[in-house]
Amino acid sequence: MTEPATFAGVAESLRTATNLLTAISDTPRLDAELLMAHALGVERQDVLLDPARYDVPEIYAHLVARRMAYEPIAYIVGYRDFWTLRIAVGPGVLIPRPDSETLVEACLDLARERGVGWPSRVLDLGTGPGTLLLAVLSEFPAATGLGVDMSEQALAYARDNAEELGMAGRTAFQSGDWTGGIDGPFDLILCNPPYIGDAEALMPDVAEHEPAGALFAGADGLDDYRRIIPELPRLLAPGGIAILEIGSTQHMLVRELAETEGFAVACRQDLGGRDRALLLTRA
Repeated sequence: MTEPATFAGVAESLRTATNLLTAISDTPRLDAELLMAHALGVERQDVLLDPARYDVPEIYAHLVARRMAYEPIAYIVGYRDFWTLRIAVGPGVLIPRPDSETLVEACLDLARERGVGWPSRVLDLGTGPGTLLLAVLSEFPAATGLGVDMSEQALAYARDNAEELGMAGRTAFQSGDWTGGIDGPFDLILCNPPYIGDAEALMPDVAEHEPAGALFAGADGLDDYRRIIPELPRLLAPGGIAILEIGSTQHMLVRELAETEGFAVACRQDLGGRDRALLLTRA
């Protein structure tokens, strides 16, 4: 691990940390600010509004050193903000990505089309720390949801997040395969499966820290879609919809799998203009 640097005042320390982190991060200034806020036990905006009011804690240099060793920021500070929620995460749990908010936005658009009362019952396959399920339920206070994951570690975070966010009474979480032992039907099924090819190169903070089982899905990254899509018809309520996150180059490949099973498919792009979510309805 990189030896901790020596820091002075907050403003100078942020500049020093930013310079150090430039070598390993695409967001070095943001990383430096989040680590400072965590070290001080305050919110990032508090640090930015009045940095002179704080003294730099000794632990800050050690936090920067951990990040220099490619440990993800979310694991160091213990959370990742997603949608309007703060999702607690830790080692062994997939970290929420902003691109996944595309699925939540699609749900809001669908609700405007379908009217009050939709969705009533939501399923999140591969829920991880509850990311998609809790984000969607936060927008639909009358809905209930089930999150399924093979990782007990992830499910422990999901239950804690539901409790912390006041949604424990509307959620249930269970361990299991993608579709085994699940009682439908559901108006809405969400799924962000592993979709990275086994030989695909990843950044060290992802490859060395996040769980491989939540990332990789066979040689072409499609193994889990091949297992999930054929099971969707029995889980969807009449008129229900499934929304699957995809890799940015997988639109046509996953579309073909879905159309083979009798689904009509629409695609939603993320804020970067990349194909990110496929909406599946019975044709």
